[in-house]
Parts: sequence; structure tokens; C-alpha cells
Amino acid sequence: MGEWVDLRSDTVTKPTPGMRRAMAEAEVGDDVYEEDPTVRALEERTAELFGHEAAMFVPSGTMGNQIGMRLVCEPGQEVLCDADAHVVTYEMGAAAAIFGISTRTVVSDGGRLDAAQLIDQVRPKDNWHLTATAAIAVENSHNRGGGLVQPLDQLQELWDRSRQADVAVHLDGARIWNAHVASGVPLSTYGSLADTASVCFSKGLGTPVGSVLVASAERIATARLWRKRLGGGMRQVGVLAAACLYALDHHLPRLGEDHEHAQLLAKRLGIDPSTVPTNMVVLDDVEAPLVAEAAKAQGVLVSQVSARKIRLVTHLDVDRAAVDRAADVLSELLTR
Repeated sequence: MGEWVDLRSDTVTKPTPGMRRAMAEAEVGDDVYEEDPTVRALEERTAELFGHEAAMFVPSGTMGNQIGMRLVCEPGQEVLCDADAHVVTYEMGAAAAIFGISTRTVVSDGGRLDAAQLIDQVRPKDNWHLTATAAIAVENSHNRGGGLVQPLDQLQELWDRSRQADVAVHLDGARIWNAHVASGVPLSTYGSLADTASVCFSKGLGTPVGSVLVASAERIATARLWRKRLGGGMRQVGVLAAACLYALDHHLPRLGEDHEHAQLLAKRLGIDPSTVPTNMVVLDDVEAPLVAEAAKAQGVLVSQVSARKIRLVTHLDVDRAAVDRAADVLSELLTR
């Protein structure tokens, strides 16, 4: 059968030899004392990339998102987002369970941001009859939206109108790197349209662990308290930050290859490549359990999103030959 072709997620990547060397050679210190020079370098570089004052390394995107929302939302207030957003679909109700934050969702068109739709749902802070809306969360690119890249005009409109509505914007940028490469929009532009943003290194960029939360210096100082309370205070974590720095230098420029592979895979499976903006291909109206099991028997792993939907994700460890092999297997299964 040969080696597995794993298209379940871009989180399954293994560190490359170069990344492993960078990790082994990293200069480290105690990060809780803010003495790890490699972590500091990563935080400073990420903050600069997104045009923010400061940043903080965290072990997971979920922790980054939850702390980011807590920085702009008090217990008893609410965060608005779309109904398929990662922060309310896959983060185990953490905002409510940990921080006492309420969430309210609106149904979107496949995850696509509609700024007016969200702003129209904002509840004012000065009406004690209502749960006050403190923030709006936006995901870019959008996981359940099939790697959708949010339209820049909608992000800009949301930012402008959020200033008038007195609500903050949190960006779930788990795959913001993919959105950046696909759209050509600078990372600093995306950063300028959010009060807080969590950006992940362990997906398309291929590191084993880690995300970075960016915000103002004042907010990041508070974020360090929350990270410690949540058990996220880490010690000689420069060995992980070194992987992230390596990824920025070597893996960010190659994300376009993943997007090309996803479009090739889509074309082979009869899907319009223009509907595949980044590294995700969604197969709709298929017998997901049967297809997934049959593909697995032939060495191809896929993700079952629902009983009738499968997601395929290209990444660093899936080369052109692996894409062709997966396409051969899946195209045969889908025509049975």
C-alpha cells in the first residue's frame, strides 16, 4: 500500500529536518520570567508582522482565541460570531465554561463575513435589560467554510462600524497565513482590522506546537496573567518558538504550493478549482463514512465533517505524487 496520504488536516505535519535542527540549537531561558530569547524574538517578530504593539506565545490556538476574547469581553457580556466559527464549534464552550462569556451566533453564507449582518445584531452596553455585546469574532481563513478567505471590504467595514458601535474585533487567524498568501493582503492589513488576533503556527506552517496572540502592550500584559491561570506558563519553550521562526522563514513562502495541490485535487474530483481558495477541498453529498473507510483501506485518510460531507486538506507533508495518488483513489470511489 505504501505510505499513508493523510488529508485529514494540516495539523498532522511532522517537523522537517531543518526545523528539528533549529529546535535543537535554540537558545533558551525561562519564559515565565520572560527570559527566553527565542520566544521574545518570535513574539516581537509576530507583533511587527501584524502591526501590533506586543504578542504572547501560547501552546494552542484555542488558548489564544479564548484569552484574546477575554481581553475584550467581560463576564456576562457576549461575543458575536457566525454559527460555524471555530470559537463556538470546536472550542468546547470554553468562553462560557471558563470566563463566563456568552456567545451569540448568526447563520452565515458558508462562513463568509457579512459585516452589516453582525453589526445589526450588536446589543448596546447601556441597556441593562439586554446582554451587552462586547466583541465580534471573525475567522480567516474559515475552517468550516472550506478554507474561505474573508473579503477585505467586509473586514474593513466591520472594523469601521465596530468603532462606531463600541465593540471590539477578535480575529481567529489560525490559518491567516493561507488567507494572506491566497489573497495577497498584507498581514499588517489583517492585523490593523482587529483588536486582538490569535495566529497559529501548527497548521499550514507545519510546526509541532504553538500560536501567538497579538494585541496592544497593555492587553498582552493582562494576557500573561490569564495564560498563567490557565496553566499556559511555560519554561524553556524556545525550542518550540524556534520552530515557529523557522516556519516564517521557510514554510510561509511555500503555502501557495498547498493551494495549487488543493486545486489540482479538486479538478481531478470534478470540483470547480475556482471554489477552492486555499488548502481545503470539500466533497458534498457523499456517503462520508463509506468513502472514508474505503479510502483508508487504500492508504488515504480523509476527514468526515458530517454524514454527507468530507474535507480534504493539503499541507507540507503532501507532495504532488501524494495528491495524484489520493485523486486516483478518491475519484474511483466517488464514481462507484
